Amino acid sequence: MVFKRRNKLPLGRRILEFFWPRKGWKRAVAYVVHRVRRLPDTPDKIARGVAFGIFVSFTPLFGLHFVLAAMLSFLFGGNAVAAILATFFGNPLTFPFIAAGSMSLGHWILGQSNDPVVHETVIAVIREAGGDLFHNLLALVTSETVDWTHLLDFWWRVFLPYLVGGILPGLFFAIAGYVLSKPLITAYKHRRKGLLMARWNERRAKASKGADDSS
Repeated sequence: MVFKRRNKLPLGRRILEFFWPRKGWKRAVAYVVHRVRRLPDTPDKIARGVAFGIFVSFTPLFGLHFVLAAMLSFLFGGNAVAAILATFFGNPLTFPFIAAGSMSLGHWILGQSNDPVVHETVIAVIREAGGDLFHNLLALVTSETVDWTHLLDFWWRVFLPYLVGGILPGLFFAIAGYVLSKPLITAYKHRRKGLLMARWNERRAKASKGADDSS
């Protein structure tokens, strides 16, 4: 049961823990690293999964990060569970930096450098796009006229720059994640295998000694 709790928390508590885990971010990161290292797969496949999970974290497809990470990992021979766990790279502490950096780079790539990314502007564009979406849904059952103005504005000024601008930093951090995690996972698995073998040999030696004493 990696992703589920036995006792569900109240909605307010879940929202609070999303932004600040009960045992702190340091403990949360340590837990994810521990889970990744102990996955029953080869270091290469686990590291690939980590890379895909990190890469997906740089996309604006919120709500689909788990699915996309698992799909990419499946298609390219990575560990899907590692990919899902690695999407934790994108969290409430890192998303502001990921979003701001990706949108700034995306605006520059798309030649929209004259349209600077300002926090208040982004919030306003998202709010207006949400208003358009709600209005258009109502238009399906009323006589209101469908209006895509603010949704198109959101596409051009926020979503597309975020999507395009997230590719390069996403690739950079994904490759870094692969390069760093593979030797660490390899070393951990060798060490753990050695400890397990030592315990097994110790138990076998005790069992053999007990058999000799009884005879």
